[in-house]
Amino acid sequence: MARIKIYPTAHSLARAAADRFTSLAREAIASRGQFTVALGGGSTPRRLHQLLTRDEFASNLDWTCIHIFFGDERHVPPDHPESNYRMVQETLLDHISIPGENVHRIQGEIKPEQAAIEYEQTLVSFFASNQGSEISSVTLDLILLGMGTDGHTASLFAGRSTTQERSCFVISHFVDKLQSWRVTLTPFTINGASHVIFIVSGKEKAQKLKQVLEGPYNPDALPSQSIKPNRGSLMWLLDAEAASRLSVKKNNLQHHNNG
Repeated sequence: MARIKIYPTAHSLARAAADRFTSLAREAIASRGQFTVALGGGSTPRRLHQLLTRDEFASNLDWTCIHIFFGDERHVPPDHPESNYRMVQETLLDHISIPGENVHRIQGEIKPEQAAIEYEQTLVSFFASNQGSEISSVTLDLILLGMGTDGHTASLFAGRSTTQERSCFVISHFVDKLQSWRVTLTPFTINGASHVIFIVSGKEKAQKLKQVLEGPYNPDALPSQSIKPNRGSLMWLLDAEAASRLSVKKNNLQHHNNG
């Protein structure tokens, strides 16, 4: 069962996400000595990243024990304005003390099919070495996701080829509506995470969010519905504008003085 939390503003939403990120990281590091997280692209995560660089959060995070992965990437080089890696670098990586080997980016500059193969190998090798054996699953501690105005998440767009993938950890595919290639974690990978958190803000997403959370189950048309963790937790963190059409909003508003 997904948990839904609604915050008055985009700023209080970002603070809640930063609090949750910090809490999960500290728990994982205390328990196992490391924390693995996949970050998303788009505009919404920027506020979160900027908060994580502030001393109130950064002082509670041991970045040497944190490994950063990526949920998806565009078919562009890492210095391109549309690169998810570049956005994360500018808003987070350039402002924290994290070892370079702890950042595992998708190679958007090479052929998408090869980028997907190599990123899957990166994931499998990393988790196999940490578990000391060959593995058939990848279990990230946390995957952060956004949701587009069309109901997509990561680079999982409408269409059975992406939402029904059951064997690959990473795929590449051509997005017709955008006329561009994407490389993305699959629902198979995302649903294997210990914690999955959607962060959604803005009134332009309100109607589609209502369909995703309260409408009929149709993940081929609404890929965000395909995210249903096998054993992990699923949380939706929303601002009031994004949640404005939900039937749960009146009973679920989280009040914060810093909003």
